[in-house]
Amino acid sequence: MMHISVIIPVFNGEKWINNCMKSIANQTIFDTELKVEIVVYNDGSTDLSNQILDDWSQYFLMRNILFKLIGSAKSKGVGAAKNAAVYASSGQYLCFQDIDDVMHSDRILLQWEVARLDHSCLIGCRINRDPPNSTPRFVKWANNIQQSQMKVQIYLSYGPTILMPTWFCHRSVFDKVGGFDETGFGTPEDLLFFYDHVDGGGDLYRVDKELLIYTYHEDATTFSIMRNKIQQIQVKRLEMSVIPQWEHFTVWNAGKAGRKFVRMLNPDNVNKIKAFCDVDKKKIGRTIELYCPVKRKVIVKLPVIHFKHAKPPMVICVKLDLTKGVFEKNLNSLNLIEGTDYIIFS
Repeated sequence: MMHISVIIPVFNGEKWINNCMKSIANQTIFDTELKVEIVVYNDGSTDLSNQILDDWSQYFLMRNILFKLIGSAKSKGVGAAKNAAVYASSGQYLCFQDIDDVMHSDRILLQWEVARLDHSCLIGCRINRDPPNSTPRFVKWANNIQQSQMKVQIYLSYGPTILMPTWFCHRSVFDKVGGFDETGFGTPEDLLFFYDHVDGGGDLYRVDKELLIYTYHEDATTFSIMRNKIQQIQVKRLEMSVIPQWEHFTVWNAGKAGRKFVRMLNPDNVNKIKAFCDVDKKKIGRTIELYCPVKRKVIVKLPVIHFKHAKPPMVICVKLDLTKGVFEKNLNSLNLIEGTDYIIFS
């Protein structure tokens, strides 16, 4: 059995393949006695991906590195592609790699050193972004989120706190979850896998070194997933895992984001909401009526109070790092505990 399998789904990746493969070829893990294989699933590419991958297969063969190239004539989606690559692999550990990203030379070795100590852990790393500064708020969040927040700050639009392109884990993590969702286009298969892993008691850890260059471009799979779809999944998990523990709660944000969140809840949970809270003087003191056009009636009437008068627990529908620190300062002034007294949903 191989020690490590590098798992790579590819769909029309001709412009990215060479840089990705060069970065894999330069991994320091090959200077050790550990056995590493590369398993690529070509998911119905219609460009020159297969030809370029064939060339790389010959290159790795000359270096006595096992390179498996499999695939299908028709695209089955990224979840199915990842699953097929994993099933074709034999490694005790799995290193997930997107074809449009580039590994730093120590990535596999440093993540393996963590994974071998905790077989229940999903391991990530810090990232560089290419082009630089293309998504500064996202990179700042991903690289600096605290270990204590890894299982708490999981309802943001950013997705999993361990970024999918950086995942590394023991094979048992994949087996326990049962693989990725294969619904296909528009489904956040990484978020679903992440939630199942966390709900099953799995650990999370980020290697605090920048071990991956995460490429930002218009054709990225991320852009095929609608925010509404992600929010539906996040609300469903909140209603299953968090809100049942609360007798009542407050929604921070009486604006569009807070109202949308309330409308997505089931009626029993809407009835648990005591108030909106906000900082906007024009909203504070008002009563907001949320009308349901389907039922043709007002589903709830909620007062808007000042955030300092709000009682926890709270669902906070405010984006982080957008107010030059004002929101974060207001939140910190309440001395609340994230995950216990509040959840951020944004």
